[in-house]
Amino acid sequence: MKKGVTLEIADGDADILKNSVDFVSFSYYASRCASAEMNEQNSSAANVVKSLTNPHVPRSEWGWGIDPLGLRITMNMMYDRYQKPLFLVENGLGARDEIESNGEINDDYRISYLREHIRAMGDAIEDGVPVMGYTSWGCIDLVAASTGEMSKRYGFVYVDRDDLG
Repeated sequence: MKKGVTLEIADGDADILKNSVDFVSFSYYASRCASAEMNEQNSSAANVVKSLTNPHVPRSEWGWGIDPLGLRITMNMMYDRYQKPLFLVENGLGARDEIESNGEINDDYRISYLREHIRAMGDAIEDGVPVMGYTSWGCIDLVAASTGEMSKRYGFVYVDRDDLG
């Protein structure tokens, strides 16, 4: 028992755990920058990691850098490091969608984001990175984990709720 947690380990489990993983899954939404000189003016906290905004790419309303090239670079770096196929399990753009008078939501910004990131993934494949799959975040609108807002929408399907529930 360590820190109040007891693991039940059966015979043979330790041998199985000695093996490496079959693939690496990861999430990618935006690029961030690091610097030796952090100041409040040019820094932001995406989830819990404090970093600099990338001044060379456009940003979403929430300040996240829209950077398909960053995805390609990330995929090449991850494959170079781990030599395992990659699975991009979360990728999407949170945006404040407006319902038009005809009931439609024209989210060309989201379509563009997804198109360019999928193209960047294709470029990584051409670079020699083996890719197992891709899933977008998310199929329906949901409360954004990073902000707790319903108005930060990701979905293909609009959910008629506001930030107050």
